[in-house]
Amino acid sequence: ERNVLNKYPYQKPKFRLGRNLEVAIYIPILRKHFIKSHVVAFTVMQAGFAFLEAGSVRSKNTTNILIKNVLDVFMGAIGYWLFGYAFAFGEAGNAFIGYQYFALADLPVNKYSHWVFHFVFAATAATIVSGAMAERTEFRAYLAYSCFLSGFVYPIVTHWAWDANGWLLSGVNYSPEEAITYQDVAGSGVVHALGGTVALIGAYTVGPRLGKFGDDGKPRMLQGHTVPQAALGGFILFFGFLAFNGGSQAAIAGAGDADIVALSILNTVLGGAAGALTAMMIKRLGYAEKYWSLLFTINGGLTGMVALCAGCNTIHPYAAFIIGIIAGMTYVSWSNVVLFFKIDDPLDAVAVLSVPIFNKESGILYTGSLLAFRAFGWNILGVVVIMAWSASLASLLFGLDIPKHGEPAYPLDSYGDGWTLAQKRITAKGKVGSNQAIVVEEYADAVQDNTTTC
Repeated sequence: ERNVLNKYPYQKPKFRLGRNLEVAIYIPILRKHFIKSHVVAFTVMQAGFAFLEAGSVRSKNTTNILIKNVLDVFMGAIGYWLFGYAFAFGEAGNAFIGYQYFALADLPVNKYSHWVFHFVFAATAATIVSGAMAERTEFRAYLAYSCFLSGFVYPIVTHWAWDANGWLLSGVNYSPEEAITYQDVAGSGVVHALGGTVALIGAYTVGPRLGKFGDDGKPRMLQGHTVPQAALGGFILFFGFLAFNGGSQAAIAGAGDADIVALSILNTVLGGAAGALTAMMIKRLGYAEKYWSLLFTINGGLTGMVALCAGCNTIHPYAAFIIGIIAGMTYVSWSNVVLFFKIDDPLDAVAVLSVPIFNKESGILYTGSLLAFRAFGWNILGVVVIMAWSASLASLLFGLDIPKHGEPAYPLDSYGDGWTLAQKRITAKGKVGSNQAIVVEEYADAVQDNTTTC
C-alpha cells in the first residue's frame, strides 16, 4: 500500500486493485487534503489577530502592531523550519526533546503536511504575545522573541504533549487496562496557556503603556482607534477557531472521524457563545461601568473557544456550554487581577483542566473512578509544567534589568534606537525648536490629540 501511494500520490493507479486496497490507498490522500484545507482556513486566524490587535491600540501604533503579526508568521516559519520541528517531532530523541530533521533534512515527503499543520500552531502561540506587549516593545527585540518562541520554547512543549515519545503524552501505566495520559487535542495548554504565560511575563517586564495608570494608581481607559476593525478581527478568529479545533482531529476518512470533527466544531460554537454572553452580561450587570461592551463580548467569546481547544472532541455539548460560561467568568476575573497588579494586559489561558472532568467516556462526572481523578491530576501537572517552562524561558528572553533594578544594562538611547529624537526639528504646530528633544511617545500623543507638547 505504501509503495502504491508513493508512486501515485495524486492520481488513480493505472492497474486494477481490490476494493479494500483501493480504499486503503485513498484514505491517506484524503487525510492530507483535509489537513491542508484546514491549515489554509486557520492560517486566516493570523489576519484575525492582526485586525483585533490593530483595532485595540491607538492609531499611532497600528503599523507597528501589524508588522509584528506579519513577523510572527515569517520569523516563526524560519525558526520552526531550522530547529522547531526537529525539537518537537524528531524521531531520534528522548522524553524531553527530539533532535532529528533539522532544517527538514531527510524528512519524508509524506510528513510535509505534518510540518505545515504544526507550524500554524507555533505561529498562533507567538501571535498571542504581540497583543499583550502592544505599543511598547522594541522592534528588533521582538524579532528575536518571535524566532526563539517558535523555534525552541513552543516545540519543546509540543514534544512533551503531542509526540509519541513525550513524557506527558506517554503518561503513566498503572496496569495494562489502566493508563493516564495528557489530554489536549487542540492546544488549550500547549498553545494558549504557553502563549498566555509568555504574554503575562512580557507585559510585566515592559511595564504598562504611558498613561495607563494615573498618579493614584487607578487604571485609565486607553481606547483603541477603531472598534469596527477589532470586531472584524474577532469574527475572523471565530471562523478560524472552527477550523483550528475541528481540524485538530487531523483525519476525516476513518470510521467516526467526520462525526468527531462535527462534534468539535459544534462544541467550539457553543463554548464561544456561552463565553461571549457571560462576559457581556457580567459587564452589563456590575463590572466597572455598566454597558453593553462589544470588545468584552468578543474577548469572552474567544476565551470560550480557547477553553474548548483541550477537549472539544471528547465532551458532550452541554459540557461545552458549561465550560464556555466558566471561561467567560475567568476572562473577567483575570482582567481584574492583572489590572490590580498594574499589568497592562489580560491573561486568557487556563482551560486544559476541564477535559478530565467532562470527558464523556472517562471523565470524573461520568465514572467517578480513581483513574479519572488521576487523569485530572496528570492534566494539572501538565499545565503547571507548561506554564513554568514558558515563564522561565520568557524571563530569560525579556530580561528583568529595568523592572527589577531600575536601569537597563545597555540604554537604548546610547546607540540610537528611534525612541527619542534630538537635535532634529519636529514641527508640531511650530512649537518645537531645533535644539529641543522630544520623546516620540509624547509627540505622537500630541499629534493624535491635536495638542502641542514641548
